[in-house]
Amino acid sequence: MKSLIDTRRVARRARLSNIASVTGLLALLASVLVPLFWPGYMAFAYGLMVAGLGVSMMGIYFANRWVKKPRPEVSLDAALKSLSGAHRLYHYPSSLPCDHLLLTPNGLVVLETVNLGSRFTYKNGRWREMIGIGRALRYIVEEHLGDPFKSATNAAQLLEERVDQMLEGKSRVPVRAVVVFTHPAAQIDVENPPVPACMLEKLKKHVQIQGPRLEQAAYEQVASYLDGLI
Repeated sequence: MKSLIDTRRVARRARLSNIASVTGLLALLASVLVPLFWPGYMAFAYGLMVAGLGVSMMGIYFANRWVKKPRPEVSLDAALKSLSGAHRLYHYPSSLPCDHLLLTPNGLVVLETVNLGSRFTYKNGRWREMIGIGRALRYIVEEHLGDPFKSATNAAQLLEERVDQMLEGKSRVPVRAVVVFTHPAAQIDVENPPVPACMLEKLKKHVQIQGPRLEQAAYEQVASYLDGLI
């Protein structure tokens, strides 16, 4: 399997998250020092405190997304590394509705990742998260679960339309979606999911698309298109 990633995008967002964190902390420090040296500027100090807190929390939130390990792309690469050379795994392709995408000899698989270390259940069409003390303390500065099934389904539909337009109807490329929980501390209990949901160790069997292989010309055209987005 070949893995392709937009390293500049990851590095840029990681750098911005770190800048935001440091800027917020400096603003908070300034909000403490200003009243000591310029007592008449208390209103300005309060403004700095509010702004610093907001910017710092935003920086921590994005640092959890773009800096904190384990990184989802690293986990996906490790889980799928034994696939054949005809498989191409794309991370953060520009202008596509998904962060991770696998091109297989039989079609495309959208990989909707959840990188949170909690226990998740899906029953009767609803997600629930059992939040421990650690997760509760970090909740405001970490991503939330949302509805990964909806996100994955919408991304797969939009991607299928994009690929159909690119191929001008000359060939059909099946697109399916898989929700994968990449954090090592995650636990899931899923009943009757609309699309497959699994932990990393089960991902390999869920990315297999049944059916005929893609025509070589279509496969190469899709690969070339996706390569250009990295």
